[in-house]
Amino acid sequence: MSKYTTGELAKLCGVTVRTVQYYDTRGILVPSELSEGGRRLYSEDDLRRMKVICFLRELGMPINSISQLLSEEDPGSVITLLLDQQEQSLKEEIKDISEKLSRLEALRKELKSISDISVESIGDAAYTMTNKNKLRKIRLTMLFTGIPVTAIQWVAIILLIVRKIWWPLIVWAVIAIPWGIIISKYYFKNVAYICPQCHSVFKPSFKEVFFANHTPNTRKLTCTSCGHHGFCVEVAAEEAEK
Repeated sequence: MSKYTTGELAKLCGVTVRTVQYYDTRGILVPSELSEGGRRLYSEDDLRRMKVICFLRELGMPINSISQLLSEEDPGSVITLLLDQQEQSLKEEIKDISEKLSRLEALRKELKSISDISVESIGDAAYTMTNKNKLRKIRLTMLFTGIPVTAIQWVAIILLIVRKIWWPLIVWAVIAIPWGIIISKYYFKNVAYICPQCHSVFKPSFKEVFFANHTPNTRKLTCTSCGHHGFCVEVAAEEAEK
């Protein structure tokens, strides 16, 4: 059976000789025997025990707790539980890191569309990213509430073309006009805009927003903070801004 000196044991476990000696003085890793010259000699069982101690220390367990644990009749069951907990903790860390990498990649894509990158522009991109889910929910609300109105419209058009029946079209108009007004007010109440010049988040008037030129993610507006007139990025409004 292999025997290890203090130095050899320390090297195999990635610790210092002083650490091995300290565990001996604490009584949690006593050498199996001493050489004729008084040198500590450790067995294979001691090596395995040392690796368990090192693992428990990496988990942050105090020396006193390790000593109590190893003195139990069945320390294996407790260590198995600790291993399960450590595995779960590592999986959560991996998930957290994966989410951070996804956000980093999303931010990188946002910045590619910005020609002059600054601290403020990075802040704008980050703000836009964090608001995307909120903005998506607002737009989905508009989409789903508009599906019945659109369905009525198509039925009315088909009846008009095929059977020359006009009244379904009138019913559609009676429903569509109030819906259009309500959903427009809902939408513009729940969105805000980021000025590309002063980087402030502002809410313009409903009239200005309604008639402004726009793209899927921007509108040509006048910033209420600095007066800049140009395309501003649309984001979900925070509660305090509504």
